[in-house]
Amino acid sequence: MRTAEYLEEIRENPEFTRAVLTKIKVEKRSGTVFFCVVTDLVYSAGGVDRLRAISQKYLPQGLRAEVKVSKFVPDAEEVRRKILSLIAAQSPAAAAFLRPEDVEVVSDGYGARFCLDFSAEEKQLLRTDEIVDGVTKELNRSLCGSYTGTVRIVEKDLPAETAEEPAVERAEEAFLPRVFPIAGFEKLDGGEQPEYATCMVDCNGEEENLVVCGKILYVQEKQTGKGKPFFVFQLSDGTARMRVTYFSKQATVEKIRALQAGDSIVCSGANELFNGNLSFNAKRINKGSMPENYVVKERPMKKVPAAYHTVFPQPCGDYRQTNLFVQDSLPADLTANQFVVFDLETTGLNNTAVGGLMDSIIEVGAVKIKGGSIVEKFSTFVACEKKLSPEIVRLTGIDDEMLVGAPAIADVIPDFYKFCDGCLLVGHNVTFDYRFIEYYAEKERYSFTQKRYDTMELGRELLRLPNYKLNTLADYFKITFNHHRAFDDALTTAKIFIELIKQRKKLPSY
Repeated sequence: MRTAEYLEEIRENPEFTRAVLTKIKVEKRSGTVFFCVVTDLVYSAGGVDRLRAISQKYLPQGLRAEVKVSKFVPDAEEVRRKILSLIAAQSPAAAAFLRPEDVEVVSDGYGARFCLDFSAEEKQLLRTDEIVDGVTKELNRSLCGSYTGTVRIVEKDLPAETAEEPAVERAEEAFLPRVFPIAGFEKLDGGEQPEYATCMVDCNGEEENLVVCGKILYVQEKQTGKGKPFFVFQLSDGTARMRVTYFSKQATVEKIRALQAGDSIVCSGANELFNGNLSFNAKRINKGSMPENYVVKERPMKKVPAAYHTVFPQPCGDYRQTNLFVQDSLPADLTANQFVVFDLETTGLNNTAVGGLMDSIIEVGAVKIKGGSIVEKFSTFVACEKKLSPEIVRLTGIDDEMLVGAPAIADVIPDFYKFCDGCLLVGHNVTFDYRFIEYYAEKERYSFTQKRYDTMELGRELLRLPNYKLNTLADYFKITFNHHRAFDDALTTAKIFIELIKQRKKLPSY
């Protein structure tokens, strides 16, 4: 496709003069091509129709154009975070020298100018011009507007060894993607050897050039509609798990086929947004691992609050299914650990902060398991600035009036963080809800680093059912509940989790 010509034509429309084409997706079954466009200007339905007509001109006969437009106006702070994130991914060595205050950003309404402060010694060590060029190119590609950057040589004071810097004041740098060096690299699929991999727990957004490295938990070979093989991996690097899809080449298919659970691999590819969820598509797979005994740097974070201030946990009052918990020798993993099982209701399915489109949490429900029994609950509505859609009202039974007077998510997060202190996290399709919690917690400078367990995955491992939806598992264990309300879903998930671990005898090792 003639991208430059396409952008030039759509930018002739006053509503899209600084628009950016972020992605083109093809839906083969329907023959629809989706043009994903981000703009920083107000646009109308008529403008979108004109955009659709222009897009159609660039497609071969038989394909239908559809347009997805989102609005994104990055302020100076958002641009600074983006710059720091890019540098952390592209040049970890440079990221080690740069603090948030070393990045000056001046917005001008049409984009921004930025300046990176390095000392003379740092400039000698680093290819600072290449860093600026790389950041500038990526900003102009991924954000609306025009961006330019420079380097400024400054004197930097070394901190006194005895000075204790409060973790909260430096929390901004804590949430940059963390990386680790790749050891034992061995080529399977060719390409240049990447030096660093990004910790999976920090792979929370779209990223074109991303490298992850971890052990294979399981691998499955599948076939496309045309009969070509492709592979689906579940990987773990100790910080999180990630699902990786790889479409093999003729020269590599047997090498990839030989990989098995326990092998450690390096995947180079892209984190892409598909149907509202992130999906990692590997372009190359080689062998490699995290260095032996390597410890990922923990993020500075706020301490656990000393007391609850907004949401106060209560003893769990649902004892209708106590027989489920009259246990004959509960597994030690279940009695020796504490768990928080949680569920959320939200305004939509977008749990990835791409283009400013993150959906909101409107209800948090959780229960605590201690000694193998459910002992405490945490439940609250959450205020929402936007009017709820009819679909969300129908699905959840929550309407706008029910949220009047509810606490803001900024006030809920500290209490939920305290409730989860010292506990492992559990959910049904837990990654989906966790990404909401992670996003809003980071805004308040809290970091949830606990291991997470998924009743959907445990159900797939242990049971043979038509599907592994929450209500299907509940029916299997003869649990009745009010589906699509956060607390009821969390309570039911907790009961299912206990039964699954009783069958499994121990927690998964990941």
